Amino acid sequence: MGKVFFSVGMSLDGFMAPEGMDLAHADDPNFNDWLSQWMELQKWVFQQQFFRENLKLGEGGETGQDNHILEETFNRTGVSIMGKRMFEGGERSWPEEAPFHTPVFVLTTQVRSPWARPGGTTFHFVNDGIESALRQARAVAGDKDIRIAGGANAILQYLNAGLVNEFSIALAPVFFGEGVRLFDGIDRRKVGLQIVEASHSPLVTHLRYTVTHL
Repeated sequence: MGKVFFSVGMSLDGFMAPEGMDLAHADDPNFNDWLSQWMELQKWVFQQQFFRENLKLGEGGETGQDNHILEETFNRTGVSIMGKRMFEGGERSWPEEAPFHTPVFVLTTQVRSPWARPGGTTFHFVNDGIESALRQARAVAGDKDIRIAGGANAILQYLNAGLVNEFSIALAPVFFGEGVRLFDGIDRRKVGLQIVEASHSPLVTHLRYTVTHL
């Protein structure tokens, strides 16, 4: 059985997303402000060859350690799970060929038929909680791993429920000051960590942990 993991970007002061991030309100005066912050957080990703190829952004890009980490994360993932808010933002901004190329289970109260996209991504909408989504994900993941794609609330629910085996953080050298904290609400009495690896490039620091459930 594969592992359950997440792999996300985080600002140096602990935020996964800037304040006010909402793709549904692109006409908001603060849109360009949070977008520029988010782009700084993800700047290292956009420079990698694998990311550019996966989203069909053109040729070129870096091929070093950062690129290898992105490719390895993609290749180990057999299924993704995400929250409703992340899906709704992506539904507006992802290309027609969504970047997952696997089944994706969306945590939501909305009843909706599966939504198939070109390139092998099919979104399935789960209305009965995180454990149900995980059971369904395991049924189709094969020998690959299950990624909790986000957002922060979905990740936190799986962590506090003792359902995450390991995770990695790409720690960017930026400050947000406010926004969505990755670990806001963590139950420290239930979740312990062991360091697996720490490495860095000129753009980002990569941290990997295994989770021990106390």
